[in-house]
Amino acid sequence: MDIGNCNHSIGWIGAGKMGGPMIKNLLGNSTQVCVIDPDADSVAAVIGKGATAGASFDDMANKDIVFSTLPNDQALMSVVSGTPNKKGLIDVLAKGAIFVDMSTVSPDVSFKVAKLLEKAKVSYLRAPLSGSTVMAESATLTILASGDESAWQTVLPYLEMMSKRQFYLGAGDEARYMKLVINTLVGGLSALLAEALSLGTSGGLTRASMMEVIGESAVASPLLTYKTQTVVADDFSPAFTVLQMIKDFTLISDAARSNGVPLLTTGLILEQYRAAANAGLKDADFFALVKWHSDMSSQ
Repeated sequence: MDIGNCNHSIGWIGAGKMGGPMIKNLLGNSTQVCVIDPDADSVAAVIGKGATAGASFDDMANKDIVFSTLPNDQALMSVVSGTPNKKGLIDVLAKGAIFVDMSTVSPDVSFKVAKLLEKAKVSYLRAPLSGSTVMAESATLTILASGDESAWQTVLPYLEMMSKRQFYLGAGDEARYMKLVINTLVGGLSALLAEALSLGTSGGLTRASMMEVIGESAVASPLLTYKTQTVVADDFSPAFTVLQMIKDFTLISDAARSNGVPLLTTGLILEQYRAAANAGLKDADFFALVKWHSDMSSQ
């Protein structure tokens, strides 16, 4: 990576659990970043590492590249198009600027954003993330990108500062779909593990012994290794919550329905997450499906 070529002015919108660590990794590579976030504590955390605070989107007007990490479709659309009382990025970004959205949002909204930015002559790179907050901190995320290929080439050195792997997948919303593909498998693994462990427990096995054997079996995976201590300790402090997984599985279901793709298993898994949320686990880590299924089995 040739950091010497990284001399663009950078803005960032959204400095939360994922955005904050990534901003710090840019700052750690001598990249100046102007940050906007409604949460003062989030902004203060990155200012303490050398970022500057923006007062409004007007502060993005002179930025070559603006990144965003946002919670949902509505937030992305609001940031880009603005509201009746507030400018959006299409009102302030200079022609030729690059907007890089790293959120998990629907392909439908992403397509609408693409049209708005095209009209404003702003390049658009979709770059959703695969990985946890811990991986964001250690710059070992995987970044899935699609959109303007020239923007991809420009932004890649910055993406390399924040991640271990980067994939360019196409000129449209391919990265949005790839993110949904991965989250389908991630969320499904938690649901399947919950049922498998309940079966094993009914036969006298402990979670510790099962997770040890699973970790050495044909179905071992980095995710299961990462979640082993969570499952064994029955400590579901959130890295990614049940509520967040409900949001993502709803995006998955909606995208499949729009494209005429039947997702029978995914629908059942979504209902399990909803049931776990209703049982009081909405703010727990999504692997709390293990606890939810165990509690159901013991009733």
